[in-house]
Amino acid sequence: MPQWGMVIDLDRCVACQACTAACRAENNVSFAGPEDTQLGRAIFWHEVLSEVTGEYPNVRGTFIPRPCMHCENPPCVRVCPVGATYQNEEGLVLQRYERCIGCRYCMVACPYAVRFFNWRDPQWVENMGNYRNPDVPIRPKGVVEKCTFCSHRLPVPACNQACPGNARFFGDLEDPDSVVSQLARGPRAFRLLEDLGTEPKVYYLREGA
Repeated sequence: MPQWGMVIDLDRCVACQACTAACRAENNVSFAGPEDTQLGRAIFWHEVLSEVTGEYPNVRGTFIPRPCMHCENPPCVRVCPVGATYQNEEGLVLQRYERCIGCRYCMVACPYAVRFFNWRDPQWVENMGNYRNPDVPIRPKGVVEKCTFCSHRLPVPACNQACPGNARFFGDLEDPDSVVSQLARGPRAFRLLEDLGTEPKVYYLREGA
């Protein structure tokens, strides 16, 4: 049974946001209107964070794409009172939307802030409704949603396929011959908030190493 994981090379990421756009289109992620956005209720299953270090003129920008970490030891699964959040045999942390009661315990437990609550029924840009992906359900108001590594189209997540810089790699971490397995064991590899013991399945490759 494969254990899916992702490796992102920060040396190659240029923050073009193609991964974010592809994720939104592939997974029917709805748009938040101006009112919701002002309240911090915008929904992104995938974001590219930026960090600026150094002092002028020696300033350096670092971009960190952030999908769900699909942790090996996911705190979100442990706190869900109704089993809506679960981990399958292939290591993916997924949602049973029909079971979700919107208590948002999983959002509080997630240290990576990659879960989003649907405050309203999905909103779509005018004339975009006909372009929704029929392979992915529309999540209703009152449930929590998140990145699934595009479980409906494994082993090619939309964010990986869309990356023009080939900064992303996806595959079976348990296969010693796979590219992701070899990169994850390499000297450049690290994981976000690794000291928390969540054991993320998303690895990053340090810049300039």
